[in-house]
Amino acid sequence: MMHKLLSVFVTLCAAGTLMAQKPDPKFSIYLCFGQSNMEGNARIEEVDTQGVDPRFQMMAATPNSKLNREVGKWYTAVPPLCRENTGLTPADYFGRTMVKFLPEDERVGVINVAIGGCHIQTFISDTIPSYLKRAPKWMIPMLEAYDNDPYKRLVEMAKLAQKDGVIRGILLHQGESNTNDPLWCGMVKQVYERLLKDLNLKAKDVPLFAGEVVPEDRGGVCASMNKIIQTLPQTIKTAHVVPAQGCTNAKDHLHFDAAGYRELGRRYAVKALQARGIKLPEEELV
Repeated sequence: MMHKLLSVFVTLCAAGTLMAQKPDPKFSIYLCFGQSNMEGNARIEEVDTQGVDPRFQMMAATPNSKLNREVGKWYTAVPPLCRENTGLTPADYFGRTMVKFLPEDERVGVINVAIGGCHIQTFISDTIPSYLKRAPKWMIPMLEAYDNDPYKRLVEMAKLAQKDGVIRGILLHQGESNTNDPLWCGMVKQVYERLLKDLNLKAKDVPLFAGEVVPEDRGGVCASMNKIIQTLPQTIKTAHVVPAQGCTNAKDHLHFDAAGYRELGRRYAVKALQARGIKLPEEELV
C-alpha cells in the first residue's frame, strides 16, 4: 500500500513539474531588433520610468549592473530595454500600449537586440564575420556586448523565452544604414525566415512589424528609405509597415526624440493588436 501511495505521489509531482514548465499562452512575447532607433537614442525622461505595469516585461539580452539585471531573466520593463546606457525605444511604448488594451490576465514581454549604426547584414549569420571586419571602431563594444553575434544572442534569448510564453511577433526598426539599398527587403526576409526556422515558428502566427525611418515631412536625412520599407509586404506577406509620418525627431533628423519614440511605439502596438483581431477605439488608430 505504501509503495502504491509513493508511486502516485511521484507521478503527481512529475505532472506538476511538467505543468509548471508549460509556456503560458497568455504571455505574448515580441522580438525586437534593428539599429539605433530600435536601440533607443532619446534620453529617458522621468515620465518614462514611472507607472510601468508589471504585466509588461523585458528579458535582458545583456547584463545591466546599474539595474542589477542578468542575461536571460525577466524584469518589469523599466527603460532602458536594450543595453545599459541606451535610451528610450519604440519597444517601451509598444509594450505599454499592448497591456493597456489586452485583457488583464495577459502579459507582454519584449527582447531587444539592437546596435546603433548597423546594417541589416549584422543579423545575417553568413555575413556577420565579414561585417565584423569592416565595422567602425565605435561599434565594436556594442557588438562585443552580444559576443560579436547579435543574431545568435537574439535566438538564444528567444529560446529561453519560449519556455515561459509564446512568441507572437517581431518588431524591426532598421534601414538608415541601408538607405536606398534595393536588396534590403530580400535581406530582411532572409533574417525573418531564419528566425522562424531556428525558433520553430510559423509565419502566419508571427507577423513582422517594420517601422519607417524619420520621414520626409520631418526632414529625415534617410527618408528616401521609406519607399523601400513600404514595399516590404510585397516580399514578406506577413509584414506590416508602421508609419512614422508626424512622429517628432531629434535635431540630427536621423533619430526620433522621446515623444517620437512614444508615438512610434504606440503605432507598433496598434498594428500588432489589429493583427490579433483586437478592435481599438477610433482615436487610437494610426
